[in-house]
Amino acid sequence: NTDMMLAAASALANVVTEDELNANYIIPSVFNDKVAGAVAGAVRDAAKAAGAAVTGTTTV
Repeated sequence: NTDMMLAAASALANVVTEDELNANYIIPSVFNDKVAGAVAGAVRDAAKAAGAAVTGTTTV
């Protein structure tokens, strides 16, 4: 849903620190080891908040 997409976008943006941010570096590399965990965690939390998360066989 839209909340999950916005959570993913925000998490992706937050991987780039203020010190790293410049005209040539606004989106982290797919090889950045922080990206997958940050995006997955943010989407999971948004899904739980929306009641759309599934854990095992139970919908949260």
